[in-house]
Amino acid sequence: MNSNIQFRRESSHPLCGYIVFILLACLAFPCLAQETPGATNPEFATRHPRYQMGLGDVIDIDFPLVPEFNQSVTVQPDGFISLKSAGDIHVQGLTSPETVEAIRAAYKNILHDPVLAITLKDFEKPYFTALGKVNKPGKYDLRGDTTVTQAIAIAGGFDDAAKHSQVLLFRHMDKDRIEIKTVDVKAMLKGGNMEEDFHLRPGDMIMVPKSTLSKLRPWIPNQSLGMYMNGF
Repeated sequence: MNSNIQFRRESSHPLCGYIVFILLACLAFPCLAQETPGATNPEFATRHPRYQMGLGDVIDIDFPLVPEFNQSVTVQPDGFISLKSAGDIHVQGLTSPETVEAIRAAYKNILHDPVLAITLKDFEKPYFTALGKVNKPGKYDLRGDTTVTQAIAIAGGFDDAAKHSQVLLFRHMDKDRIEIKTVDVKAMLKGGNMEEDFHLRPGDMIMVPKSTLSKLRPWIPNQSLGMYMNGF
């Protein structure tokens, strides 16, 4: 009898129901925050890195409270920009938010808590380069999410002398380091496992080497060439 009375007393508070609902929701959906794309998601940040300032970029700087400091600057060959009344600062390799903070720091002794915004007026468009044994080697705009196999297709596909099993992907990690990945496109397409079909980043270079057969072809008699080609 006493237990029934106690139950009725607890259920008479509507706040308890809300607390129970929130707890159940947190237990039922623990991964919602992790699955939401954004700058705090490491996988999303890796696949979609922020643009970094490059040489020759033109930046419009807007001070809404002190428009006399509004200006347009160009990233010079040494990576610096020249700010009105604040001198030179290095911005090459910085993202837009980092550039805003660098400019704000440069003006901290001139303006009190400066409010500013920047706009990239002109910049080098993201690109990748495909070299070696593709039908149309060259430099291409990197538009949207593009993988190694898609980039090869954009470059006209493999030519007859290409080594499909040892495509090289060169990637600048920073100004002193280059990462090299080997991609076995032949095995990927044959097995249907596209996990190693890496997503390109701006500035990546793809190199398709010559196959062993193409190196030996000038020395193989024409009448014997058909026998070798049957295995490919």
